[in-house]
Amino acid sequence: MESIELFAGAGGLGLGLGLAGFKPRAVIERDKWACDTVRENQRLGHPMVLDWPLVESDIYRVDFESYPKNIDLISGGPPCQPFSLGGKHAAFKDRRDMFPVTVDIVRRIRPKAFILENVKGITRKAFANYFQYIQLQLTFPEIVRKKSEAWIGRLARLERRKTTGSAGGLTYNVAARLVNAADYGVPQRRERVFIVGFRSDIDAGWSFPLPTHSLEALMDSQWRTGEYWDIHQVPRKKRPPRPLKFAAHSREPMFPAINVRPWRTIRDAFVGLPDPRDMDASAEYRNHKFQDGAKAYPGHTGSPLDMPAKTLKAGDHGVPGGENMLVAPDGTMRYFTVREAARLQTFPDGYYFHGSWTETMRQLGNAVPVALARIVGASVAEHLGR
Repeated sequence: MESIELFAGAGGLGLGLGLAGFKPRAVIERDKWACDTVRENQRLGHPMVLDWPLVESDIYRVDFESYPKNIDLISGGPPCQPFSLGGKHAAFKDRRDMFPVTVDIVRRIRPKAFILENVKGITRKAFANYFQYIQLQLTFPEIVRKKSEAWIGRLARLERRKTTGSAGGLTYNVAARLVNAADYGVPQRRERVFIVGFRSDIDAGWSFPLPTHSLEALMDSQWRTGEYWDIHQVPRKKRPPRPLKFAAHSREPMFPAINVRPWRTIRDAFVGLPDPRDMDASAEYRNHKFQDGAKAYPGHTGSPLDMPAKTLKAGDHGVPGGENMLVAPDGTMRYFTVREAARLQTFPDGYYFHGSWTETMRQLGNAVPVALARIVGASVAEHLGR
């Protein structure tokens, strides 16, 4: 199946979709550093990106008429800053809002399906109407904005089209879901919105994949069976104290309805990686250089080793977010290396990130976890195949 990737970044969504069976006709990204990362991996012969047709360009300058119509998939993560909790919250007033141009590309290419990803902030009450507007634009991409028409006026027209139930023209069946990446095996509590649509002439019958991992299963593995500690060969004297609410020596499952696997933790993700402070041991891994200077401050306290990491952040002012830190059981903390952050985003170890520590961490903070992209992409591919 063929796809066009928009706002590709360093390649997280594209790598996952590649594993799901999609082959890109174009991989479009304007940021030079992210493009350098893809090009460097192509130079190194990484098989997952070797044949990517990378286009370093502003999205407005791409000639989409040169690409085939009715392609299987359009995918991408429009810039999240207009909706991010850490941004200016300007939404449609922010020039970085790329949903309008994304809708226009869908209208012109007429893909069989699309997968779009964005931050949790887009679902906030302040953006409720605009989020509805985004979904209705994607449902009816041929209802274009009139000259001098305010977006709220176009929203009203879209709502009228929706409620009349009239058929005809290019339309999509659209579903939006806020998901936690940890529920799908990613060692990071990363909440993101996915907007998935299928062209209305395709009887997909799609729904978002069911979670495969849970916090309850992790708690059971740590504090009832002790299996988690045994797997990692952590002696009792080095285990954190048992939370008071979990009774010792209980033989009954604390959560009887568990039918999924435990959330993956930072300790799970870092198996086999040497401590970056051991320079000789860490030298065999690219992007695994120790970065000094980590410290906690209000609102930024790092991530405990035996839980999934908090959401990795891109950072706007130098240091990429005080949350990009590991907290050891003894309370000491340090920054994640780029390689560790890549594991938390489920990138393969052979995938190299180009640029300074701050720049590469920004790329990772903006990325879609590869494993989550694969799960969503495989589900969409399966329904397209039907």
